[in-house]
Amino acid sequence: MNSALLPALGAGFGTGLSLIVAIGAQNAFVLRQGVRGQAVLPVVAICAASDAVLIALGVAGLGAVVTAWPAAMTVVGLAGGAFLLGYGALAARRVLRPAEGEGLRAEGAGTRSVRAAVLTCLALTWLNPHVYLDTVLLLGSVASQRGDLRWVFGIGAMLGSLVWFAALGYGARLLSGALARPTAWRVLDGAVAVTMLSLGGMLLLRTL
Repeated sequence: MNSALLPALGAGFGTGLSLIVAIGAQNAFVLRQGVRGQAVLPVVAICAASDAVLIALGVAGLGAVVTAWPAAMTVVGLAGGAFLLGYGALAARRVLRPAEGEGLRAEGAGTRSVRAAVLTCLALTWLNPHVYLDTVLLLGSVASQRGDLRWVFGIGAMLGSLVWFAALGYGARLLSGALARPTAWRVLDGAVAVTMLSLGGMLLLRTL
């Protein structure tokens, strides 16, 4: 095995994690789904697969296409900001008016809730301009410095994304006992509301 492969793979893994681990709307959503035990597999799969596609585009050198379409990024920013504000408002409503038995419903997600989780996850992932900046532009530019090993670096970043979202989604179940009471869920929803509303507001301000 080429002695440069493992360092490039490790560098990609570490760089990918450093960009993904930061608290954001997507991570807050995955955490909530993980604690509830609802649609965890499809949510984790969507996040990891989406990152893999975007990282691959960045490694392939399509960052220039993103920067060449400022109008498209503005549209994504406005839509993403509005969506985050709406989702944050729903979380805030759950804090003020929690549903009956909220702390007990951690199992048995129906088809409707799975569909809603999938659509929400897709929106949180693809309507966030920062995702494109971090994966396509930043990771793509760092990968280009690796020359012939840029795809090894990219694979490392993809693995970092997969490991993080799997750990976040399935590891969150460890908190289910502590969040068995409705009061604890109100605290979690409060944190989600603050995260979503602040990120949505900042995204709209930066876009406008």
